[in-house]
Amino acid sequence: MADINRRLGWRHLRGAPTAHIRHHRGGRLLHDGPGLSFWYRALTAALSEVPVDDRELAMTFHARTSDFQDVAVQATVTYRIGDPALAAARLDFSIDPDTGVWRGTPLEQLGTLLTETAQQHALDVLARTPLSAALVDGVAAVRERVAAGLTAEPRLPATGIELVAIRVMALRPEPEVERALRTPAREQIQQEADRATYERRAVAVERERAIAENELASQIELARREEQLVEQRGTNTRREAEEQAAADAVRADAEAARTVKVAEAEATRTVKAAEAEAQRSVRLTEAEAARSVKLAEAEAARAVRLADAEAQRTERLAEAEAAKAVRLARAEAEGARELGEARAAAQAAWLRVHGEVDVATLHALTGTRLAENLPQIDSVTISPDVLTGLLAKLGAREPE
Repeated sequence: MADINRRLGWRHLRGAPTAHIRHHRGGRLLHDGPGLSFWYRALTAALSEVPVDDRELAMTFHARTSDFQDVAVQATVTYRIGDPALAAARLDFSIDPDTGVWRGTPLEQLGTLLTETAQQHALDVLARTPLSAALVDGVAAVRERVAAGLTAEPRLPATGIELVAIRVMALRPEPEVERALRTPAREQIQQEADRATYERRAVAVERERAIAENELASQIELARREEQLVEQRGTNTRREAEEQAAADAVRADAEAARTVKVAEAEATRTVKAAEAEAQRSVRLTEAEAARSVKLAEAEAARAVRLADAEAQRTERLAEAEAAKAVRLARAEAEGARELGEARAAAQAAWLRVHGEVDVATLHALTGTRLAENLPQIDSVTISPDVLTGLLAKLGAREPE
């Protein structure tokens, strides 16, 4: 729409580059062209504005196919006015000189002309085409037929209209028919999907079976390995028991040998102690006998000296007493001598008895003597190994 300004009874028009302005005054053409700008008087001016840009005309109409099915056609026609003077002469493109607004509806008239002409040719081609063919090849057929029909239409050049492009976007049946037509394809797609699902399930089952067989084989191999492990463990346990028994036997032999050695050492020590004790007793007995003899002799000498002194002192008074004293001294000396001899004989007999008895008796006597001289003992612990060895030795020596 042109831009019109008012100034003191005059009007100023400024057109757009895409609008062709025609200015008449008194039947004469004063201005003719796009993008004009000029002053005019509203009372004497006759103005027309013809758009020369490309126009898009969208159309939607319904048609019936040869099998009596209704389809909706969506198309777009691009056109422009190539001869503005001719178009202004055939259609009313005049504008109000005060507001610049079209007095009529020229573009609606052009739209109606193009829509009806295109619809006529589309209906003609679709009426001889079944629905299935129309949905497959109908877009191209309708576009070619409409383009050919509009190009051959004589009114369009006579009006100054030029076609730029014709596009058919879609041919769509009714929703129920479209759903019905989609059903076989959907069923086929669903069948393909089901077949793919079944095949996938079959593959999955086969793989599961292979996995189960592998697991079963693994379990069998594991069971076999466990059996070998149990056998090896049994073998190891038996070998360990045999080694332990052998070690226990060696340990028992060593313990028995040690016990025997200890018992032998104890017996040897006891014998040596008994021999030493016997030798000490002999030495003590001999020393006691010598001391007794010496004491008896000393006592006898003393008695003799006393007797001699008493005799000399009391020669007159105690000849009988002297004789008695001499007899008494002699008797005492004889008694002391006899006592020493008896003790020596007893010691010799004791030594003879000890020499004649066996080792076990000496051990017993030694233990008795040792027990008499040891301090008080509350308890004695004898290990089974020592007791067993001693009892074995005592049992082995009883037959002798």
